Amino acid sequence: MYHRFDEEKYPSTNIQLEIFKEQLKIIDEQGIKFIHPKNFKQSLSNNKKERKILLTIDDGLQSFYNNAWPILKKKEIPFILFVNTREVGSFNYMDWNQIKEIHQSEFAEIGNHSHSHEYLVNESPEVIRRDIVKSINIFKNKLGTNSKFFSYPFGEYSLEFKEIIKDLEFEFAFGQHSGVIDETKDFWELPRFPINEKYGELKRFKTLMKTLPLKYKKIIPEERYLLQSKNPPTLIIDFYDDIKNLKDITCFSNEGNRWRDSDISFLEKNKLQIRISEKFVGERGRINCSLRAENGFWRWLGIQFVVAEE
Repeated sequence: MYHRFDEEKYPSTNIQLEIFKEQLKIIDEQGIKFIHPKNFKQSLSNNKKERKILLTIDDGLQSFYNNAWPILKKKEIPFILFVNTREVGSFNYMDWNQIKEIHQSEFAEIGNHSHSHEYLVNESPEVIRRDIVKSINIFKNKLGTNSKFFSYPFGEYSLEFKEIIKDLEFEFAFGQHSGVIDETKDFWELPRFPINEKYGELKRFKTLMKTLPLKYKKIIPEERYLLQSKNPPTLIIDFYDDIKNLKDITCFSNEGNRWRDSDISFLEKNKLQIRISEKFVGERGRINCSLRAENGFWRWLGIQFVVAEE
């Protein structure tokens, strides 16, 4: 997941263009295939051992159009550009003519990223639905159709928000929790690895190219909107049976606003409990689990909570 290209003023959402080019080169050299959005669902069930990447860009910023789009267009690299409709045509954002140009290409998808891009997860169901319906209507008016892909603003969602997205007939929805997509994942809370100046440097990027999914049946609690009365949560992850060396898994979290190893134990053979001693501080609580696999690969699972205000 990318946002800005060569906008050094915003390092938390920016990637330097030369680094981006090197990342594309790494993908090519390692024989990893780009997934065409139109074949996304099919790619999850076909050739499961084939290494694949879905490239996504959020917000529809002008720096994407000026700097990254010419590269992707020349190489015909497929991607999803998620657009929040309220900002289209405003300062530093693409306009509808530019978006239509990309929409008309054979390898790009314009995904829905809400209308307002506000912290919708904190709003009532009525406000959330009204905002998304407005974006859908604008998509239909400007592009002739709405996308089947949705990206939650700030990667934040609740069970209620997710149900609204399902009800509005989106087939896939993406967060910003890190992880690898496979056929067992919930289609309305799909993970992505955020790439920026801090988390996009080439050594880390090469590591990301060697991540595999950690397949799980269920994560408890299912609700990702964390009330203060339930902060910190106790997590239970029910993994699938065929994960090798699962006992060697390690997890870490940003509880108490400091990254640290988590206190973990197995309740049953494949059921992991993660105990968090301090409350999550700030807007988001994160837990990441990793497990060394064969040939230098790592299995990875990221979980993100939205921490409700006091």
